[in-house]
Amino acid sequence: MKPLLSLLTVALFSTHLSAANLDIGEEINEVCAGCHGEYAEGGKEGEYPRLAGLSADYIERELRLFKSKERLNHPMVPYTKERELPEEDLLDVSAYIATIELYSKLPPIDEENFNAYERLLLSKKLLNVRRIDGDYEAGKELYNKECSSCHGRDGTGKLKKKAPLLAGQYSNYLLKQIRAYRTGKRTHDNEETSESIFKEYSEEQIQNLLAYLSILDDD
Repeated sequence: MKPLLSLLTVALFSTHLSAANLDIGEEINEVCAGCHGEYAEGGKEGEYPRLAGLSADYIERELRLFKSKERLNHPMVPYTKERELPEEDLLDVSAYIATIELYSKLPPIDEENFNAYERLLLSKKLLNVRRIDGDYEAGKELYNKECSSCHGRDGTGKLKKKAPLLAGQYSNYLLKQIRAYRTGKRTHDNEETSESIFKEYSEEQIQNLLAYLSILDDD
């Protein structure tokens, strides 16, 4: 079943991309890059989150929530007004960002075919999310209990559930979102847990969870 599921996932993703104009999406992303980086890697230690690696469906949904103000984010307001981001542009930029691939480390140097410019371009796509302190094993246990069923064992998200990646995301950004869920400022996608998510866990447990997530993208 796994090969079939993989083929279906690739087919759905390819269909989504074929319906979008990636060239236009790349142009629109130049506006996004002012905060989120040229390769959607995020910046300022998570003040602006990583977008590369998220599915097009997830990016579309969040942009629509920003447009409708169901998800409040003041920096996004000027960019998600209908005249600034019509539906067609929304689809194009979401599809383009979903094609960007980042790396947790650079590949070994091929001295025979070394290309300094290509190496420089690769270095710009290098993830720069630092590890944070905490009890990694306790964080792993909490993650597997509460998060992995939607976000995957490896934290890369699940397309079917439209759950975003958590591995390789900035810890400061994740903490900010956890606090928003705890206070009700942001609604969790799982309605069954939306009212109670994270409220029963201590700050130490949250720190352990974030510590574990900070090493999930390590090779």
